[in-house]
Amino acid sequence: MDLTTPQVWREKVVGDDRSYDESERASVLRELDAILNSPVFQSSKRCQQFLSYVVHHRLEGNHERLKERTIGVDLFQRPAGYATGDDPVVRVQAGEVRRRLDQYYQATPNSSPVRIELHVGTYTPDFRWTHAALDQGGASALEAVPTVQEALKRPGQRQDATEAAAPALTEAKRSFRKHNRLLWAWSAAGLVMLAGLAMVGSTIYRGRAHQSVLQRFWSPALSSTEPILICLAKPSVYLPSVQLYQRHSKTPEKFLNQFERLSQRPDLQPDDKLVWSDMVEYPDYGLAAGDVYTAIRLSSLFGQIGKKNQVRVGGNYSFEDLRNSPAVIIGAFNNRWTMQMTSNLHFAFVNEGDQSIIQEEGPSGRRWYSKFDSINSRSTQDYALVTRLLDSRTGQFVVLVAGIQSYGTQAAGEFVSSPEYLQATLQKAPPDWERKNMQILLRTPVIDGLPGPAEVVAIYVW
Repeated sequence: MDLTTPQVWREKVVGDDRSYDESERASVLRELDAILNSPVFQSSKRCQQFLSYVVHHRLEGNHERLKERTIGVDLFQRPAGYATGDDPVVRVQAGEVRRRLDQYYQATPNSSPVRIELHVGTYTPDFRWTHAALDQGGASALEAVPTVQEALKRPGQRQDATEAAAPALTEAKRSFRKHNRLLWAWSAAGLVMLAGLAMVGSTIYRGRAHQSVLQRFWSPALSSTEPILICLAKPSVYLPSVQLYQRHSKTPEKFLNQFERLSQRPDLQPDDKLVWSDMVEYPDYGLAAGDVYTAIRLSSLFGQIGKKNQVRVGGNYSFEDLRNSPAVIIGAFNNRWTMQMTSNLHFAFVNEGDQSIIQEEGPSGRRWYSKFDSINSRSTQDYALVTRLLDSRTGQFVVLVAGIQSYGTQAAGEFVSSPEYLQATLQKAPPDWERKNMQILLRTPVIDGLPGPAEVVAIYVW
C-alpha cells in the first residue's frame, strides 16, 4: 500500500433499498470487471461467478436473491429446500471471495474511485467511493455556509440599514463569507487528513501485527543462514501399458498417442483379467494437487519476506539435506518423512484397517476421519495437521503441513501462510509458544472438490 497517498473510503448511501444512477452503475461494473480479470480472481471461476452474481443483483435491487438458500439454488444447483446448516457451500464460497477481495485491494489499493466489499455475515455487497468521487461539487457545498445577512438576523434587530452603510455592509458580507469558506475548507481538509492518518495508522498496525505473527511462527527458519527447503513427495504412479490399451481398443487408431491414453479410459470390462506386466510405472507423474498448491503458496510467502527457499520433489532431497537446512515437509500418507516425524507425537497419522486417520495418543485418544458423500463417494470433509518442531529428528526447525487427503493439505497450507488465521489461533496459545513445539489439528469442509477455510479443532503445545 502506498502510504504517501492515503485514501479514505466511505459508503455513499447506506441501506439495502439504495438505487444507483447510470454513472454509478458504470463505475461499479468497471471495478467488477477489473476484479474479475485480475490474477487473484482469474484462477477461480466459481469466485468470479459468485462476486458477479451478488454485485449485479445489488445494482438491480434484487435483494431477495441475496439470501443464502437462494444463492445455493441459483449458483450451486442445490434443491430449493436444501438444509443450509448441513451444506455450507455458500458460506464457504463467500469466505473465499472475501479473502480474494482483500488480496486484490492489498495489491491495488488506489486503483479505482469505487471499492466493492463483501462483509462477514451478509451476501449483499457494499460499494464505497473515495471522498474525491463523492465531493466533486465541493464548492457548492461551501456555498451553503450561512451568509453574514443570516448571521446578523436576531430577534428585535433593525433591518433598515441606510444607503450610506450599504457599501460597508456589502464588503463585510464578502469578507465574512470568504472567512467562513476558508474556515470550513480548512476544517474539512483537517478531518480528511485525520481520517486518512487514522486509516494509515490502522493499516500499519494491522500490517505489523500480521507480519509479527508470521515472523514469530517462522522465525527459526528466517533466522537461519540456509534456505528453507520446501519438500514434496512423489509416490510411484502406474498406468496401463500401451499394449493393454491397444489390446482392448475397439478401433486400431484409438490410443495411438499418449494424450489419448492419459485422457481416456481403455475399453475394459469388469471381468477382464490383468497381469502386472500390463501396468507401467510413470516417473513423471504423481504430485498431489493440494501439495503443489501449498508449495507454491509457501514459496511465494518466503519470497515476499525475502527468505531464500528451494522446492525439492521426491528423490531430490535426502535426510542429509534435512539435517542442514530448515524445512517445510508437505503431505502425509504420500510422504515418509511426515509419517516418521509424527509417529510418536501427540497427534499422528495412522492407518486403521483400510482407512487413513489422525489419531490422538493414549488408549482413549480421539480419532478423526475424512468424510465422504454416500451417493458418489466424493469427499465432503477433511482433516489436517500443522506440526511445528523447533528441534526435530533432523536437528533442524521443521514444519509439517499435511492433510489426510490433498484437500486437508491445501487448507493447512493456507493456514500457515495466512496472518489472519495464525493471529486468531495463536492469541489463544501460551505466551511463549514460539519457543515451543506445537501441533494444530484442522478441519476443512470440501465443497464441489474445493477445500473451504480451515477450522481449528485442537492445539497441543509442549
